[in-house]
Amino acid sequence: MTPASKEARDRLKAAMRRLATGERAALEEIYRATSAKLFGICLRILKDEKEAEDALQDVYINLWRRADRYDPERASPISWLATFARNRAVDRLRVGKVRKGSVGEEQAAPLADTAPLADSMMIDAEREARVHVCLEKLDENPREAIRTAFFEGRTYAEIAEDEGVPLGTMKSWVRRGLQKLKTCMERGE
Repeated sequence: MTPASKEARDRLKAAMRRLATGERAALEEIYRATSAKLFGICLRILKDEKEAEDALQDVYINLWRRADRYDPERASPISWLATFARNRAVDRLRVGKVRKGSVGEEQAAPLADTAPLADSMMIDAEREARVHVCLEKLDENPREAIRTAFFEGRTYAEIAEDEGVPLGTMKSWVRRGLQKLKTCMERGE
């Protein structure tokens, strides 16, 4: 994660905390930082600008009322808000508050689009950065074994031979390293 993206995420988390206490200026800050991404999600599902605008308005109204439900330990702010936006758009499909041209509810999840959405790219970038941060926390042997196996596509046997260690040792390094990596990822350290 770049310093700029970490700073943006931290600002968004701080704004979410302030919003939970009822600070109106925080909602405006969150809106400026997220509305384009969330509008894109709503538009992709609803296929109508007016409907997407209405859904987006619902997102921010509900965010104002429910900001205290956001848990930074469980998700990044943009991930939580992206899920919130998707759910609001799908809810509009369910209750029939959509105009002609929108997709059906059953089609909302698997919409075909080869280009990744901005929120998906952001979530993926956050996750990738998190993996690298957690990898750096591992001891050298498991860290290098995992990098070689998963990023270079080499087998455990090949890595064990290159390192001059028994295959069982290599498998243990990778298994223990993956367990620590999973724990680190879940904790969001």
